[in-house]
Amino acid sequence: MSKYLILAFSAILLVGCKATIYTQKEKNVEYQVSEANVASTLQYLASDELQGRDTGSKGIEKAANYLESILKKSNIKPFFTTYKDTLSNYENAYNVVGFIEGTDSKLKNEFVVLGAHYDHIGITANGFEGDYINNGANDNASGTTVLTEVAKYLGTLQNNKRSVLIVFFSAEEKGLHGSKHLAKKLKDKDVNIYSMLNFEMIGVPMNYNFKLFLTGFEKSNMALKLNEYAGSNLIGMSKGAEKYNLFAASDNYPFYEEFKIPAHTLSAFDFSNFNYYHHPKDEFEVMDIKFMTTISQEMLPVVSKMINANTYEIKMN
Repeated sequence: MSKYLILAFSAILLVGCKATIYTQKEKNVEYQVSEANVASTLQYLASDELQGRDTGSKGIEKAANYLESILKKSNIKPFFTTYKDTLSNYENAYNVVGFIEGTDSKLKNEFVVLGAHYDHIGITANGFEGDYINNGANDNASGTTVLTEVAKYLGTLQNNKRSVLIVFFSAEEKGLHGSKHLAKKLKDKDVNIYSMLNFEMIGVPMNYNFKLFLTGFEKSNMALKLNEYAGSNLIGMSKGAEKYNLFAASDNYPFYEEFKIPAHTLSAFDFSNFNYYHHPKDEFEVMDIKFMTTISQEMLPVVSKMINANTYEIKMN
């Protein structure tokens, strides 16, 4: 989450990784999200090998290559000439952008953007107990990991009526440069975007009667519709998120500014449940793999129903 727009505050939950498998059935296709796969992706993205994934570093390039390989294996094509789209507003940085064309002759001209930033703040002088690598497990290897599971699912089914962009943003921590670049580029190309949903800091559960909050909760009916799609009270409003205007703190915001569409972030971090924001102890070991796997699975039908709605169901208030 961008250091330019957030004040730092806040308890962690450590849960072991079991071999639980969650199943989603759609059009006779059974798709399973396993804790092992979630843990594997998260552990690599938050590993010391990637050196905190600072924008422009060798570590983040390894992360980009890893994410590109996931898109390829999932039969998701690049939207541009290559998966890596070089930023025009920041040096030595690129987003990783995948594309699944819609199957409906009309709705395929409408796009749903699904995003998560894969960069973090790298190595800093302020260490903790001799550790100077900010691995960014929660921020935002967790959101990136959840998005990879959604991408694998959509790539497996290939039955989305609307076209979908899967975007792993860079330079979010530098001031949302990755999302600003792509939003402007798509606007200049006159791409018709229906909605944008961003995944940010989903590694640790909250102590509410819902699992995730939606930033800018009252700006559109997205939360209402996503809960309808989920068939449960999956998403709620966080007073902390509204107080600190987290709506403007992540990669959804440039899409809202450019297109004036429902563009929001789903998160489980609102300063009340995690003490290690931009801290060397934001590591794989303190993430709740079971929670992340559950969220990944529950998002599959939600995202699918949003993409395949026959009409503009999600609208600005």
